[in-house]
Amino acid sequence: MSKDAKERYYDIILAPLVTEKSTRGSEHNQVTFRVSPDATKPEIKKAVESLFEVKVKGVNTIRMNGKVKRFKGHLGQRVNWKKAIVSLAEGETIDMMTGV
Repeated sequence: MSKDAKERYYDIILAPLVTEKSTRGSEHNQVTFRVSPDATKPEIKKAVESLFEVKVKGVNTIRMNGKVKRFKGHLGQRVNWKKAIVSLAEGETIDMMTGV
């Protein structure tokens, strides 16, 4: 794997999402990541498989629209982002509490 490809993988997978709901997903061999908005499902699958050295069974993505918020009387909007729920093959795990 070239250095440019590995750097692109780090641009695709931005951060793990650790919430109550994503923690419940870990009981079903699922891991949740915040990903680049322009990333496709095959790119996300390749990135997770190469960075964490696991076998991915499937990828589901969700576009999360930013909330409209008020700050000192002015309207603003948070950034739109993308979430990926990655299903791992049987017996595969990713420990989110350790670094990459």
